Amino acid sequence: MSHPLPSFGVGTFRLTGQTAIDSVRNALDLGYRAIDTAQIYGNEAEVGQAIAASGVERADLFVTTKIWTENCARSKLVPSLRESLKKLRADYVDLTLIHWPAPGNGVELAEYMTALAEAKSLGLTRQIGISNFNIELTKQAVAAVGPGEIATNQIELSPYLQNRKLTAFLKEQGIAVTSYMTLAYGKVLKDPVLARIAARHQATVAQVALAWALQQGWAVIPSSTRREHLASNLLARDLKLDAEDMAQIATLERNGREVSPAGLAPIWD
Repeated sequence: MSHPLPSFGVGTFRLTGQTAIDSVRNALDLGYRAIDTAQIYGNEAEVGQAIAASGVERADLFVTTKIWTENCARSKLVPSLRESLKKLRADYVDLTLIHWPAPGNGVELAEYMTALAEAKSLGLTRQIGISNFNIELTKQAVAAVGPGEIATNQIELSPYLQNRKLTAFLKEQGIAVTSYMTLAYGKVLKDPVLARIAARHQATVAQVALAWALQQGWAVIPSSTRREHLASNLLARDLKLDAEDMAQIATLERNGREVSPAGLAPIWD
């Protein structure tokens, strides 16, 4: 049985060791039930430890991990996911994503998508998806595994990078959008337009940026090492921005991409 993609989760990018354990523990304690990790983050074991110590039932959680480019070959993908499961102390994950399309990786898209579908058929993951794929590569991924199989495309989105062409395409295809880097590494927190909207709603700028993403039907996975920020971020779910707020945020688009590693990233739309 697969759960629908939760709209609000906690991210663990750049969190390692005790910091990762504490962040996930605090998040679970505050009521988060979706956790996003990845093989390359080097923190799956810490995430697993925090989950095990939390006392939260596995069935109540939604855990996402991502296959790193080195593990995309058909011979490596399933074994690497089994390794991830061991670290996470889990029999399955809810969602497994291909982390980057890595066109220069030497592994064909059809090969790794087929291997990912195989991981699902083996029961290692309930759902499969992609991350950092452009329109053309998303089309190829759908062709490889069939329509309706790709649960989400996790992409960088923020008020400074609104990626309208790609998000419109994904909506059309019925593929959920997961927004990462929604605060643009904290850059949007100093934005005067967002600050004015936040003041009007007696909210924080982070809450405004997250609410903006949620109101477009996207899932968000903000991370924080501080319990009070984790708690504050959750309140974005209750913040309702009006049409004027949304129109003002639309003007902030500046293609402000924060993450685009050479050799891993596609040619962006």
